[in-house]
Amino acid sequence: MHCPHSNSRTMEDEIHTDFNDDMSYGDYLKLEQVLSAQQPLSDQHDEMLFIVIHQTSELWIKLAGHELSSAINNLQKGEFNQAFKVISRVKQILNQLTQSWNILSTLTPVDYLKFRDALGHASGFQSYGYRKVEFLLGNKNAAMLKVHESDPVVHQELEQILNAPSLYDVTLHLLNEKLNEKLHEPGLPLDDEVLTRDFSQPYQRNDSVLNAWLTVYQNADQYFQLYELAEKLIDIEDSFQQWRFKHMYTVQRIIGNKTGTGGSSGVGFLKKALDISFFPELFELRTHL
Repeated sequence: MHCPHSNSRTMEDEIHTDFNDDMSYGDYLKLEQVLSAQQPLSDQHDEMLFIVIHQTSELWIKLAGHELSSAINNLQKGEFNQAFKVISRVKQILNQLTQSWNILSTLTPVDYLKFRDALGHASGFQSYGYRKVEFLLGNKNAAMLKVHESDPVVHQELEQILNAPSLYDVTLHLLNEKLNEKLHEPGLPLDDEVLTRDFSQPYQRNDSVLNAWLTVYQNADQYFQLYELAEKLIDIEDSFQQWRFKHMYTVQRIIGNKTGTGGSSGVGFLKKALDISFFPELFELRTHL
């Protein structure tokens, strides 16, 4: 009688299991280093949650910075489609970060206080990755570099990003260029102070920019790439603001109005951040349409 298993390969046969001379999954992802990086400083159960949430958030933030840098480069080359792709990815990354606060919200204030003192002065305010993303999006603040003076490599990279055009700066140069191709009117469309501004300074809302965007939105078919780009930027700000709000609300839920571990004003500081818009004219124009 024929044995049904005599000529068949087992699952173990099908799967390559000998990695003595090959790179494994763990090797490729450096899992030994990644999974050994969770080192609680207390014996409290919930500190592991706190560490994992913040470490994974830093990884997502790192990817967001990587994608935003790429988007800026794409737009400088006029590669709209590739820029749209990575900007859409940033939106999803921010959505993922927002969802992570739901997990951290399971940490009660009583349980957090059991290990909070072990954190010392460590604070998300000191996050290099977050500062990089904010600079890339245009929320420039040279004073924030001081936080990173102890790490020359990080400080140098942030200083370079501070002095380079942000995603919105690059977008506004494209806006000016594309409208000039159509309008042929002296002095239009953007003021020189917008195009030649000091990139290390926070962006200030400008009437000429508002009017230029109104032209785009009122003639969306004619300027569809610019219109689509503007809506992609709105997607990013929408997702970023939801992340900011959820961050603020989670902190308020866990520590109330206490001062943050790094000495920041905690919830008060996070509430002020909600008033900052990366692309102010893109929201203002909706009132004028």
